[in-house]
Amino acid sequence: MAADTNKTRRIGDVAVSAIGLGAMPMSIEGRPDEERSIATIHAALDAGINLIDTADAYHLTATDVGHNESLIAKALASYGGDTSDVLVATKGGHVRPGDGSWTLDGSPKHIAAAAEASLKRLGVEAIGLYQFHRPDPKTPYEDSVGAVRDLLDAGKIRMAGISNANPEQIKQAQEILGGRLVSVQNQFSPAFRSSEPELELCDELGIAFLPWSPLGGISRAGDLGNQHPAFHTLAAELGVSPQRLTLAWMLAKSPYVVPIPGSSRPETIRDSYAAIELTLTADQVAVLDAA
Repeated sequence: MAADTNKTRRIGDVAVSAIGLGAMPMSIEGRPDEERSIATIHAALDAGINLIDTADAYHLTATDVGHNESLIAKALASYGGDTSDVLVATKGGHVRPGDGSWTLDGSPKHIAAAAEASLKRLGVEAIGLYQFHRPDPKTPYEDSVGAVRDLLDAGKIRMAGISNANPEQIKQAQEILGGRLVSVQNQFSPAFRSSEPELELCDELGIAFLPWSPLGGISRAGDLGNQHPAFHTLAAELGVSPQRLTLAWMLAKSPYVVPIPGSSRPETIRDSYAAIELTLTADQVAVLDAA
């Protein structure tokens, strides 16, 4: 681990900012215009964020597949500064037919084709971090993760992760990948804490744990303080937003936690990133754990 794990953490052998940018809100329902989205990504980079999470399924229509990946590639290409250390983490295995639904396809054939398409949209020689998005009941888990292993072996991806996995699947993936699993991305927030066992296992194994929707999701993030009084009270005492406090709480839970709050406005990602400057006491963490 890096010396100051409140500011920098590791995914595999790559140093990343302790807070990443979840780019999904910029491509699904209610998405902003491209200008604001690119301004948001640039604001994240300006702040010091070098981890951006995306997926090929972050789009609206069936002809819009990979919208988020293409948006990120455009934002990185138009950024005035150095982007050589930016880790773009994408995912495959979810499908949006265009009718508003989310379906699954974890077949090796789909994973291979999806990764190839993501690689082209991102405009890279190898994807920095590729994550199997969600287990597909129609496909044996070992087949889906095996397809990710094949991508790793072929040099199409530099690192491999999984998402929406339980402890048994984490252990299984680690075995299938030959000890090369570097990250697990699960839902985790003050309102959704059932991924505590996965967080604890990742801490034990030394694998990065990436909480998705850490602030409760797109429609609920702004109301976090009202929904969780303990977070509201302590945030007021510290003079910070409940959202910033929530991310600081997650950072305090394990040096392997790397939250990826979604954002579609420059000001919200700046506030989220400022959580790296907020260090909580053990007593404060305990209060929030019990809330």
